[in-house]
Amino acid sequence: QPEETPQLMRTRSDVGVRRRGSARTPSEQRRIRRHRFSINGHFYNHKTSVFTPAYGSVTNVRINSTMTTPQVLKLLLNKFKIENSAEEFALYIVHTSGEKQKLRASDYPLIARILQGPCEQVSKVFLMEKDQVEEVTYDVAQYIKFEMPVLRSFIQKLEEEEDREVKKLMRKYSILRLMIEQRLEEISEGPTAM
Repeated sequence: QPEETPQLMRTRSDVGVRRRGSARTPSEQRRIRRHRFSINGHFYNHKTSVFTPAYGSVTNVRINSTMTTPQVLKLLLNKFKIENSAEEFALYIVHTSGEKQKLRASDYPLIARILQGPCEQVSKVFLMEKDQVEEVTYDVAQYIKFEMPVLRSFIQKLEEEEDREVKKLMRKYSILRLMIEQRLEEISEGPTAM
């Protein structure tokens, strides 16, 4: 008679179990591939993610001289897979002096870039949100690089010039006032004929 020994039933361990994914149909696989992109090695799913490139990111797009600013904006937004409307953005030419010039909707960005010259150190074209950027004119931009003491001396000189101009205008109008008052006296003292 065989000796009765308790036997344990062999069970499968949890370590050895691999969960199998649900089998996807070919159409589902195509849909997933179509909505999934890689931008600089980072995966982007346009249904679940928002991707905004870092400030100063450089990209190249093919444009021609007949493309207007809105057309170039749409091309750039499509390249970076940005889903926001093109009306929320604008193209700016930014000079090394700090001057920022917004390109109008009727402008041609390629021609504007060519007119700036071949050196990208002088000026660059940036894609920026409209409401975050304040245009800086050349008159203001030329002072941006100065230190605070120099800027304070500029302000002091401008205030002195303003004071001189105010005094000059006050003298001029006080003289005119005296002339008008004298003329009014002459008219009121004049002969009254009747």
